[in-house]
Amino acid sequence: MNGHSLSGHGRMYRILVTDLLLMCSIGIHDHERLAPQRIRVNVDMAVLESPGPLDDDIANVVSYEDVITGIKCLIAGGHINLVETLAEGIAALCLDDRRVQSVRIRIEKLDVYAEAASVGIEIERRRS
Repeated sequence: MNGHSLSGHGRMYRILVTDLLLMCSIGIHDHERLAPQRIRVNVDMAVLESPGPLDDDIANVVSYEDVITGIKCLIAGGHINLVETLAEGIAALCLDDRRVQSVRIRIEKLDVYAEAASVGIEIERRRS
């Protein structure tokens, strides 16, 4: 993602990454360090529209491909103890692009309890 500077206020739009399923080495228990487990990631970004024409050019929008690649890089960086740590890392990655005004991150572990479809957290962060 690029760190474009913005002048003035424009219209907002949302960029969504929905139900991204990944394998991740995550958790505080010994058995969670032995093998990666399935997680589901959802990202919802509020983004300022480009003040000029889009010109059908990817440089004029925030790329969800960059967000997904960034999430995969965070996960590839090694074992993570807390889903909260991963969520904060993803939020920081998204807010690195100055056009992103706020982001909501939801991370769920899918195979922790047989009785539950998932367990996890959701955070929301805003540009200061």
